[in-house]
Amino acid sequence: MHLGPDLSVEFAGIKLPNPTILASGILGVSAEIMIRASRAGEGAVVSKSFNVKGREGYRNPSFIQVPGGYLNALGIPNPGMEEMRDEVETVSKAGVPVIASVFGFDAPEFAAAAEMGQKGGAIAVELNVSCPHVKEVGVEIGQRPQAVAEVTRAVKDRVRIPVFVKLSPNVTDITEVAKAAVSAGADAITAVNTALGMAVDVDSGYPILGGVLGGLSGPALHPIAVRAVYQISRAVNVPIVGVGGIQDWRGAVEMLMVGASAVQIGSAVTTQGLDVFRDVTAGIAKFLELKGLSSVRDIVGTATKHAPTIS
Repeated sequence: MHLGPDLSVEFAGIKLPNPTILASGILGVSAEIMIRASRAGEGAVVSKSFNVKGREGYRNPSFIQVPGGYLNALGIPNPGMEEMRDEVETVSKAGVPVIASVFGFDAPEFAAAAEMGQKGGAIAVELNVSCPHVKEVGVEIGQRPQAVAEVTRAVKDRVRIPVFVKLSPNVTDITEVAKAAVSAGADAITAVNTALGMAVDVDSGYPILGGVLGGLSGPALHPIAVRAVYQISRAVNVPIVGVGGIQDWRGAVEMLMVGASAVQIGSAVTTQGLDVFRDVTAGIAKFLELKGLSSVRDIVGTATKHAPTIS
C-alpha cells in the first residue's frame, strides 16, 4: 500500500502531522472557528494575539486591499487573557494543537499572558513582539534586541511549554534580534510579522486606515519573509516557523528550503478559504514524490546549502 511521503514535522519539542499552521489573527479568536479551521487540514492553529486586560483596537477602516496584498491596522483587539484562555482550552480539548499568541507592553505582562495560554492547554506560546502598528509593542520592544531578550527571558521563567518569538521585518538587522531571543532561551523563531506600510486617499488627502500606519501582508511580503528566514537560519541554531505571503505549495516549499521547519498561512485564507491548507499539503506531497523524497524534512534548509556565502 502506497502511503506517500511523510509530511509530519517535529521541532522545538512538538510534533505536527504536517508543516502548515493557521497564522495568528486569521480566524483565531473564536474556539469554534479555530476548531473548524483545524478540520481543513492544517497541522496546528495559532490564536489571536491577546494580552492581560484586552484591547479595543483601532477605528475603521482597519483592513484594506492594496496592490500585492493587504494593509491592516487592527490594533490587536482582543477580549483579554481570561476569555482567551477559555477559547484556547476549548480548542485544545477538541484535540486541536493550538499555539497561544500573546503580547504585552512590558515583560511581566507578556509572561502573565503566556502563563494563561499554558493553563489553557496550548502546546506552545508565540510572543508577538513585532506588531508594526502598535507602537509600544512593535517599535519599543521588537526593534530592540535587549528588550526582546528581556521579554523572552521573563516568559521562559513562567512557562514550561516551548516559546516562539515572532520577529519584525522592520529592523536593520533581523539576525541580531533573533540572536537576542535565542540567547534568552527562545525555543523557536517565527519570521516574519507584517511590514510597515501606509495608504492615502488621494481624493481627500487623508490616510485611509483608521490607525494611519498598517501592516502589509500577502504576496508582496513573501520575498521579504523568505529573505528573513534564510538569514535567520544561518545565524541561529533553533527551528524557524516561516510566515509571510504564502499562497500555495510553492511558497511553502520555498520557505522550507531556506530553513523553516514549518510554515504559517494567513492572508491566503481570506482569498482561497480553508481549502488552501489541503491544497498546500497535497502540493508538497506531490512535489516530494516527483523528487523521490520520502519526508518533508528532507527539503528543510536545502537552499541554504546551495547558496554562496554573502558578507
